[in-house]
Amino acid sequence: MKHREVQPDFWKYDLPGGFEALAGKTDTDNDLLSLRVAAPGDLWFHVRGLPGSHVILRHPEGEKPDNTTIKNAAAIAAWHSKARNAGTVPVCYTEAKHVGKPRGTKPGSVTIRREKIVKVRPAQPEN
Repeated sequence: MKHREVQPDFWKYDLPGGFEALAGKTDTDNDLLSLRVAAPGDLWFHVRGLPGSHVILRHPEGEKPDNTTIKNAAAIAAWHSKARNAGTVPVCYTEAKHVGKPRGTKPGSVTIRREKIVKVRPAQPEN
């Protein structure tokens, strides 16, 4: 019997410059997105201290996101969280290679290292 790879369900946003943001829809989708789909150099985002989607910022080969792109991805993470209706919210981010999952933790729970914080208003990109 062949093992079928489970694909996460996510919202996809195209950002300027060829960047793309993927936001998980459930805890299990968040795990798959963060630990299987994300490349080591992709950026990973999550609203600080509240439940919400894991957001992966994928970038074109050789491109690094600028501050505006990072803030756009952080705003998407804030939008897909319990802080959607808040003013300015802290969103942590790090490279996906710094996201891990301790054994036995529930879906959606991860540990992160080398995080940075950006404060943004929850929003979806206009497109």
